[in-house]
Order: sequence, then structure tokens, then C-alpha cells
Amino acid sequence: MVRVNQRDELAWEPGLTVARLLERMNYIYPHMVVRVNGVVVEEEAYADYPIPDGAEVSVIHLIAGG
Repeated sequence: MVRVNQRDELAWEPGLTVARLLERMNYIYPHMVVRVNGVVVEEEAYADYPIPDGAEVSVIHLIAGG
């Protein structure tokens, strides 16, 4: 099981990556910051960055304003 944003749980699957998690959670924001167990993941690494079973994932979408 993977916990997302300290509230949602997602069933873990072998080969789960950040990109797959974002797809399964339907997160389509253009600008996001993703942390896996406290480590910030660069957007270029989303497709390959593995998420281990039991991970704490934080996804924050950025909004512009002024």
C-alpha cells in the first residue's frame, strides 16, 4: 500500500513509478512537486523513479498567482 498526501491510499504494484502513480490518481496538473519518502523527484525522472511498497508520497500542484 502507498499513502498519498497523508490521506489517500493506493494499492502497490510491482514496477510502480511516479508517472504510473500520477496516472492512477488522475493527477494532470501542469506543474507538480513530488516527494517519495521525503526525497524530491525531478520531473524528468517520473517515468523511471520506483515507488516502494509502504512509501509516503506527497504531490503538490503549483499554482501561479499574483
